[in-house]
Amino acid sequence: MATMRNPRLALLSSRFANPLSITQQCIRCLHKNAAPRPVPSPTPFVPDVPTFLTLIGRDMSKHASKLTSWEQLFTLSSSELRELGIEPARQRRYLLRQRERFRNGIYGPGGDLENVVDGVAQLRVVEVPQGEQDVNNASSSKDSADGAAAAVTASATLSPFTKRAIVNLLPDATEYKHEASKPLKKFAKMKIHRGTMIKGPFLKPIKGTNGSAALIQVQEGMWEDKQGHKVDGGERRRAEVRAKKRSQERKESTA
Repeated sequence: MATMRNPRLALLSSRFANPLSITQQCIRCLHKNAAPRPVPSPTPFVPDVPTFLTLIGRDMSKHASKLTSWEQLFTLSSSELRELGIEPARQRRYLLRQRERFRNGIYGPGGDLENVVDGVAQLRVVEVPQGEQDVNNASSSKDSADGAAAAVTASATLSPFTKRAIVNLLPDATEYKHEASKPLKKFAKMKIHRGTMIKGPFLKPIKGTNGSAALIQVQEGMWEDKQGHKVDGGERRRAEVRAKKRSQERKESTA
């Protein structure tokens, strides 16, 4: 009876009687005291906040003026983003999710490119020397004429002891000079198609290259997670909406 007469004791007893509320409070404390996550470095394709917001789409670029620095973009909490006027809540959740992907090095098309000028880069399929191990394997297969031919020449147009790879060049570059000390990279979403052509999203082929070279440029929504859309009013109202449509079509056909 004493706890019922004293509201403070009643509140304490109700909190400790619910283990779930205690767990939630502990989780909040741990999140509050957790070490801040590192701020990732910008990339040549994503050098600033407006470019990042443009790439992730969903009209997030309209908030560019509210986020004044790269560090602010990657350190503000959801409540702080709300205070800046980034609404509704699903927009904040989307921004937080996309920035974590970038922080973890998960890029969309173009995010891992290095040779970029004003948001534009070139990707090209070129012949590069095979690695030393590949050459040794090709040489050791001379006992078999068919094996040697298959190892040395992958196609009628491929030079001996070379392979094809995708490289990133400046937008106006016309030649590629291979540097053996620089390892070749694999670029997100890009692949070689039919031996000599480059294939990937948001690529614009360069005239006169027969599809072996293309430009890629920063565009609105290149990295956007597309949302689903309701069909005929959504699952709950679908039958009702379609019945109204059929009724309207019958009225129009008999009119």
